[in-house]
Amino acid sequence: MSKDSVEYSIQEVSDKLGVPVQKLRRWDAQGVLVARRTDGGHRRYAKEIIDGLAASTLGSSLDKYNDELEHARKTLQEKRRIIQLLLESESRYRDLVETSHDLVWTTDTQGRFTYLNNAAQDIFGLKPQALIGRCLFDFESKPAHVSNRRFFLHLKKNGEVKNYITRLIGADGEERWVGINAKVAFDENGGMMGIRGTARDSTEEQRAAIQIEYLATHDALTGLPNRVSLQREVERALEAGEKGAVAFIDLDHFKYVNDNVGHRQGDHILLAVGGTLKEVASKHHGKVYRLGGDEFAIHLPTALRPQAVQVAEMLLAQLRQHPMKIGPEGRIVTLTASAGVALYPFHGNDAAGLLAAADIALYQAKDSGRNRVVAYGQDGGEAMKGTHKRVLWAKQLREVLDEDRLLLYSQPVVRLADNAVMHHEVLVRIEGDDGRIVTPGQFIEAAESLGMVQEIDLRVTSKLVEFLHEPSNRDPKTRFFVNLSRVSISDPHWTQRFYKLLQGAGAVRKQLVFEISESAAMAEVSITKGFIKELKHLGCRFGLDDFGSGFSSFYYLRQFDVDYIKIDGSFVRDLTRDEGNRIFVKALCDVGQGLSKQVVAKWVETPEVLSLLRDMGVQYGQGYLFQHPKPLIETETEEPLVRHQSQG
Repeated sequence: MSKDSVEYSIQEVSDKLGVPVQKLRRWDAQGVLVARRTDGGHRRYAKEIIDGLAASTLGSSLDKYNDELEHARKTLQEKRRIIQLLLESESRYRDLVETSHDLVWTTDTQGRFTYLNNAAQDIFGLKPQALIGRCLFDFESKPAHVSNRRFFLHLKKNGEVKNYITRLIGADGEERWVGINAKVAFDENGGMMGIRGTARDSTEEQRAAIQIEYLATHDALTGLPNRVSLQREVERALEAGEKGAVAFIDLDHFKYVNDNVGHRQGDHILLAVGGTLKEVASKHHGKVYRLGGDEFAIHLPTALRPQAVQVAEMLLAQLRQHPMKIGPEGRIVTLTASAGVALYPFHGNDAAGLLAAADIALYQAKDSGRNRVVAYGQDGGEAMKGTHKRVLWAKQLREVLDEDRLLLYSQPVVRLADNAVMHHEVLVRIEGDDGRIVTPGQFIEAAESLGMVQEIDLRVTSKLVEFLHEPSNRDPKTRFFVNLSRVSISDPHWTQRFYKLLQGAGAVRKQLVFEISESAAMAEVSITKGFIKELKHLGCRFGLDDFGSGFSSFYYLRQFDVDYIKIDGSFVRDLTRDEGNRIFVKALCDVGQGLSKQVVAKWVETPEVLSLLRDMGVQYGQGYLFQHPKPLIETETEEPLVRHQSQG
């Protein structure tokens, strides 16, 4: 009997059992209903088995079994996929935690570590395994003991703590600042399971913050505490209701020492002075501060007037009695100083008031001849008022310069032949705290006595140069007159800075006319002549202002290479009423023309004066008849300006 007679083909089995061919093939692959393969690869099923299946209900049972098997297989595959994802997620989480620079930790209910990541090595100096069972208290810095206890109390009360900074000491003995975030973990019944949190080593940040605080409260050169520290200490003492004294000490004429030996050597002197003051003050329970420049302060807690004055006098004596060697050649410098003493709470119930009182006393000591101690209020009277005014101006002018509140105004210089505006005089103003415009008559004298006029002169010149560099402000034919102080041109260091400023001014130098008063020029003739020579070399022009203080100065007009002579306004204003003034102005005009110098009359206020000046041959004039001063940016040179007498 042939095999074909005892076997069915796959199509025959499909027809007989009512099962699709595809399912039969799948059953064959799964071993549910196995077929024999012929040499040609065809499936053949035993006739006996198929007939038996056809005669029973097993076919449908197998189909049901196969469906269940397929569903179970798919469910198992999904579970395996989910487990794999969970394993991968846990692996990623563990990698992130273990490689994190931040410490990740958990504890039990007693605060004992149950887990720490590898960052524990950096903070505690121990491997995580060695820390299990220990707690933060084992590593706290002793001063932080109470603070750390409070941390745990706060944590238990509120459930979490954020950005808590504390200090820990690791196994290596190194102290570290650590920032902690922590949260209490609760079980499903609300009971505490432990604590979870993170920590970060913030040592570098804290050290930087401490360094910034130190720099803000200490002088960079001497290392002494500065004015900020003094204010804080005085405020603390006043709040505590204590009594004491503050002495301000300022070196006499130290600017000239700096000029002679240089600023580097000047710094060495200041270091030595700070050391000397500190040594003496420490013997009297005092503390030394450097306020800036060559000014120091001594705080004497509990000291009253007699003791404070005595200690200040001892400090000044110590400076006088110990000359200092400076420079490689060992040059000897002898220093003196002035001191002002103020007592708290008697001379000030707040830090600002007390320090202002000490400042006023210091200025009184300088006004009284320097090299002495003055206690606040001991002289009183007009001297006190004058000194107080100087102190206020010193503060205000410093703020004006720091906040750039210098303003440039201008007044036209008019050609009298046709009243055409030819040039401008630049006038300085300052903007007060209340927005008021303050004129030079109110502050220039104080600026000169305080040594601040040099900075004002430089600032005015710099602002004018900047103004003239703007293309819209350029008119090469127009010149701008700038008045300088005698104090400035007498200072060789100032003139060096001034010449450097002009060298960078470029073509606008030809528009600049610098002037000083006749009295200033006559006070130091050689210095004035040298200054004029240098200005002419740089391409600038020069003028003598307020000319007319004495006929002796006519002689020096030949020696001073000036381009302009400005007649003192007091001669011009009374020209119609004073014949002597008319004689003087006419003589000056004749001399000026004979020496090829142009004459400018100031304070021209009435048409009658203008008419007389024209008759005398005066070339230029300026004054309220033409225009009041106004901001420099509003200068106009296009048309003549003449006011009626009623407007003057």
